[in-house]
Amino acid sequence: MPKKEKLEHSEFAGEFTDDDVTVLVDIFRPSGTNGDWTMQVITQDEDLIEWEEPFATDREAFDEFLATVERDGIRTFLDDADPSVH
Repeated sequence: MPKKEKLEHSEFAGEFTDDDVTVLVDIFRPSGTNGDWTMQVITQDEDLIEWEEPFATDREAFDEFLATVERDGIRTFLDDADPSVH
């Protein structure tokens, strides 16, 4: 059985609540590397939204999340026709 890859999670990862909606923002990269960061948002209904492009820093990823919430509202993660890719 293949080993699971260990991940390093960003200090910016965690629950985020706005407009009475809570989502889990997960920002991570392979542990022990200086690789790019991946960002996912997991809704209360356990829908997974993943950004296609990686981020150079975890701060850039979190800033993109905040910009999306500011621009489109947090409910965009609930109303997305294709919730798997952002």
